[in-house]
Parts: sequence; structure tokens; C-alpha cells
Amino acid sequence: MMSMYWLPNALCVLRMLLAVPVAWFLYHQRYDVTFVVFFIAAITDGLDGYIAKRFNWTSELGKLLDPLAYNRLLVTVFVTLALIGKVAPWLVTLVVARDVIIAVGATIYRRMAGSLVDTGPTWISKVNTVVQISYVLAAISASSVSWPGPQVISMLGYLTAGTTIISGADYIITYSKRAAALHRQVTSPES
Repeated sequence: MMSMYWLPNALCVLRMLLAVPVAWFLYHQRYDVTFVVFFIAAITDGLDGYIAKRFNWTSELGKLLDPLAYNRLLVTVFVTLALIGKVAPWLVTLVVARDVIIAVGATIYRRMAGSLVDTGPTWISKVNTVVQISYVLAAISASSVSWPGPQVISMLGYLTAGTTIISGADYIITYSKRAAALHRQVTSPES
């Protein structure tokens, strides 16, 4: 049987590519099509991780592609939603700042550790992903069919802000501790 170890990485690339049509449809207020394409892209986020873990098809490339694909899709959608006046600029700033901090941190960590193989999303980051995707889907749906209402969108926006801040802080704390432990291993004299 032929191995499909490349499938998780292909799903990541597909997610990155889908960011462009999602933004285009969204900008041109084709909310129905945007909802479907974004939903498909969001499904690939969970599917690639499940397949990689289930069949042990993880790779160094996948560790780089997965967060890039997720970030490209969500940052693109959040920025586009802000451009068309559907999301507050302060929320977009939080989402983008968190992703920039994580990207810089991952680069530093990779230089120190030489690998990202022992890294992965924290549990709060997974919650944040679900909340951000839910917020985006709700904002698109509200623009398309006027459901959910503004109170729900507002509540999801504040929930998104909260999980984004907590997730960013969690990444900083978790990987700072790992980097410090790695540094102590490297610099401590052998017994």
C-alpha cells in the first residue's frame, strides 16, 4: 500500500492557497461563497493534524507549514473583515500581534533547539483556534443571513480577544521555559 505521508502537508498548502479566494469573495461581499470556502479551509486545519498524528506522518516541514497555513488564512480573513468594516481594528491588531509574537518566538526557539519537532500547539491555542474560527464563521454568517445577531457577534469578539491574549501569553511562558531548560542543558558542565 502506498504511503500518503505527504497528505498533511498538502492540506496545509491547500489551506494557504484558499486564503486568497476567501479574501476575494469576502471583499466582494459574496458571503455565501466565502462561508463555504472558509469552512472547507477551517476543516483542513483539524484534518491535517489528525492525519499526521494518527498515521505518524509528522515532519519538520509540517511543523513549519501548519502554523503558517493557519496564520495566513485567519490573519487574511481578519484583515479583510476589518477592511470591509465587519471587525473592529483593535481585535485584528490583537490577532495579528499574537501571530507575529509566536512566529518570532518559533524562529528564536528553532535557532536554539535546531528543530521544532518537540513543539506543538498548546491546549489553549487549540481553544483559541476554535474560537477564532467560530467568530469568523459567525461574522460571515451575520453578513450573509443576519444570523447570529450583533450581541452574539460582540460576545464572540470579546471571547476571541480573551483567548487570543491568553494563548499568546501561554506560548510565551511555555516556550520561554523550554528554551531556558534547553539553555541550561547546553551550558551546564557535565557531571
